[in-house]
Amino acid sequence: MKLYTYFRSSSSFRARIALNLKGLSYEPEFVHLVKGEQRSEGYKDINPQGLIPALEVDGDVLSQSIAIIEYLEDCYPNMPLLPMGALARARVRSMVGLVTAEIQPLNNIAVLGYLKNELGHEQAAVDEWYEHWVDRGFTALEEMVVRYGGKDGFCYGGAVTMADVFFYPQIWNARRFNCDVSKFPNLLRVEERLSKVDAFIDASPENQPDAE
Repeated sequence: MKLYTYFRSSSSFRARIALNLKGLSYEPEFVHLVKGEQRSEGYKDINPQGLIPALEVDGDVLSQSIAIIEYLEDCYPNMPLLPMGALARARVRSMVGLVTAEIQPLNNIAVLGYLKNELGHEQAAVDEWYEHWVDRGFTALEEMVVRYGGKDGFCYGGAVTMADVFFYPQIWNARRFNCDVSKFPNLLRVEERLSKVDAFIDASPENQPDAE
C-alpha cells in the first residue's frame, strides 16, 4: 500500500493512525500542501479530487479519509475501530461526522486561504473563524463523550474507536492554532490517554519524515 500524505494534514493523520492501529505497513508518498503539489497535473492523474490522503492498493486509489478508514475496517477486521451493535456503531459514526462535517472542512487550508487571500480578511479574523468552529464542534463532542465515553479515557466505550482516530488530529490542530481547549475536560482526558498509544504517537505530524 502507498499513502499519499502530508505531515500536517489532519485527514492524512487520521489515515496514518488507522493504518498503524491495524498493523499495516505502507509506503508514504509526500504531497506538500503549502507548495500546492496536490493541485499538480501529476497528482490529479492519481487522485482527480486533488486532495490528500489517497491510498493506493493493488493499482486502485481510494480518496477521502472516511472511505479509506472504512475500507481498512472492512478488509482488516483485526483491531476493530467500530464497536459491536448497530446503535453503538451509529453513535461512533456520528462523532466522526461531527469532526468531518462540522469542524474540519470549515477550517482546512483551502478555506483559510480563501478567507485571507480572496476575501481579504486579516489573520486575526481568520483565527477567530477557526476557533469559532472548533469551539462549536468540541462543545457538542464534549457532551457526547460524557454520555458515551468509557472510564478508560476513550471517546466511546472502553477501547479505541474510529471516533478517537478522527478526534485526535482535530485537537492537535486546535492546539496548533492556539485555540482554548481548557473548557473541555473530558476531551482533554481522551487526548491524554491517546497520546500514550504508540499508533497515535507514530502517526503524529512531528514524527513524520516530511515534518518541517
